[in-house]
Order: sequence, then C-alpha cells, then structure tokens
Amino acid sequence: MTNLKFIRTDLSQLNAYKPHPGSDSSEPVNIQLDRLDTNESPLDLPPQIKEKLAWTYQQVIETNRYPDGGHETLKNAIAQYVNESANLSTSTFTASNISVGNGSDELIRSLLIATCLQGEGSILVANPTFSMYGILAQTLGIPVVTVPRDKNSFETNLEAAQSALGQTQNPPIRVVFVVHPNSPTANCLTDGEISWLKSLPEEILVVIDEAYFEFSQTSLAGELLQRPNWVILRTFSKAFRLAAMRVGYCIGHPEAIAILEKVRLPYNLPSFSIAAAISALENRHLLLESIPQTLTERTRLITALSQQSILEIAPSATNFIYVRAKSNQSDSADMIFTNLTHKLRTQGTLIRLLPSSLRITIGTPAENTRTIERIQAALQP
Repeated sequence: MTNLKFIRTDLSQLNAYKPHPGSDSSEPVNIQLDRLDTNESPLDLPPQIKEKLAWTYQQVIETNRYPDGGHETLKNAIAQYVNESANLSTSTFTASNISVGNGSDELIRSLLIATCLQGEGSILVANPTFSMYGILAQTLGIPVVTVPRDKNSFETNLEAAQSALGQTQNPPIRVVFVVHPNSPTANCLTDGEISWLKSLPEEILVVIDEAYFEFSQTSLAGELLQRPNWVILRTFSKAFRLAAMRVGYCIGHPEAIAILEKVRLPYNLPSFSIAAAISALENRHLLLESIPQTLTERTRLITALSQQSILEIAPSATNFIYVRAKSNQSDSADMIFTNLTHKLRTQGTLIRLLPSSLRITIGTPAENTRTIERIQAALQP
C-alpha cells in the first residue's frame, strides 16, 4: 500500500509488467546470454539496412524537428503490405485503415480509452493470454472479466465466454481481446472461436492481435471488410526484427481508425522508428527470408524436448514453444520449472517462467542447440 495520498487506491494492488520476470543477481555477468524469453527475433537487421538507416539519421533526420505526426508514408507502406500478405487488391486497405502506435501496447491502451473509460465498459479475455490487456485495463480503472481455456487444446471456453456476455455486467463488456495465434500457448483461433467472434453484436469491439502473423501465415484481415467492429493489431517487433524501435499498427474500419487518431498522443513515434519501419517494409522479402529457418528450428526444439519424460510440448504456430509438465508431474510443475529456469539462467539461457509452464523463444541454431543440451542436462535424474 502506497503512502502517497494522491495515488488511486486500486493501483496499489496492481503489479507492474515485468519484461524479464525471475531475473535476479544470479544472472551470469561475463558470458553471452541467449535471450529466449521475450519472443524477439534472434537476428539483428542486416548490415546493409543498418548502414542505410545510419545514413538516414545523419543526412535526412533533423533531430531538432518533430517527427511526422501523421505517419502517412508509413501508413501507405503498411497498407500495401497488408494487401499483399492477404492476397487482396492493392486498393483494399489504404492509409485510412491504419493507425500506428509506439508498440502494440500504445494501440491497446488507445482502444481501451476509446471504448471503456468513464465506466462505459469492461473487457473480456481468455487466460492464459498476453498479460498487457488486463494490466493496461486495470491502470485505467477498467474491469477485466476472465474466462478459462481448454486445458488440452487451449481453445477459449466459449460457453463461459457467452455466459459472461449474458450476465448483467456493470459496466457491460465492451471489448473482447483474442490473440491469433495466442501467447503463451502458441495456438491459432479455431473455427469455433472465429464463428463465435462473428456472432458478437456490433456494440462489442473485437480486437484480434496478430503479432505472430508472419510465422502463422494465418490472418483474419479479409474479415475486416464486413466487420466494422473488428480491428487487427500487428507489430514490427517480431519477424521484422525491430523490437528496439517500438512500432505497432492497427488495421480497421476508417471510422474506428479516425477515433484512434484522436486518442493517440501527438508525435508518438520517433523519426528514427518511422524510418526503420519503412525500411523494414521496403526490405521485407530479405527480412522474412529467415522465417523458414525459424520454423525448422522450432520443429527441432519440439522434437528434442518432447523426448524428455516429464515435458509436454504444445503444437506451435509462432516463433516460440509452450512447455508444460506431463500430467504425472503436474503437482510439482512450479518447482520443476522454477529450478530449471534458474539453472539455465546461471548458464546463460533466459527463458520465460510462467505459472506451471515455460515459454521458450526459437533462437538461432546455435542458441537452440545450447538450450536443448542444457535442458537435457538439467533434467537428468
């Protein structure tokens, strides 16, 4: 409980998001870390793109001037990419369908501000999922309604979700957040989940987070044309290797996008981030060439770890895998995974510790080899 009398009382009960939960002073100091805990790309930008961006910073960007506050060049480039990746005509989505944010987190916050503030709405999420939906809602004083997932398929419990919508919520559920594919469980939406989303009334905003689209190659972008109450979130932080630049974007109906443009902060993207995102799109074929290797390495990691008698690896449509203990070990899963995470960290491998589970990002071939060997050694009886 805070002693500061001017702080909202509910914030004292809220835990801040920790990008590297479990980090402590035992992390190795003088060895190279394999950072497989935050779902970033293990690959930096190619030198030629970095050199071009350095030239842009030196010769084009004026640091004494505000960045492009309208993002028109970037929005046009994103629209072209969305049309291309969804096999749509070049004019299907335009800049009017795109809003750009300082990471998807800013766009999530803007969507919450635009829909649920002043007691007008609550949100619905199916746990486990990306924690920032709930955290950002709570920071704004917006209630969060949670429903479970199937323990085997990780599909949303649609009966529970529909029941929650049917109950008299105060305030009513105004936004449903889904991830396609989901984090941390790595599964895509099922036909049943998609049908349920289609059945929702237009008073409910459906937010479909496609942060891992480039790995799953499964998108609902084509559905947006008939569904003004749907929006899609994507990011440059994963496949496009720009996690340091913090660039996300939202695809939606022009009227919804116009509202987001009212809510977002002015000059929300630095000039260098804008330049980097435009360059990434211009060089997308080069950057996305690494995806087949990621998928091959994902298969290798799943195959190797599945041979461990106590581990259960879920199928994955992303650049990470979700690991649980087999049913006969479930009672001690938290202890097993806490100890395993600590052992790996002391050796230089960082993975994400979750309740009774782990999430491991697919790294380079060398990183994955070390991870497999270290897990095998750590789990030896």
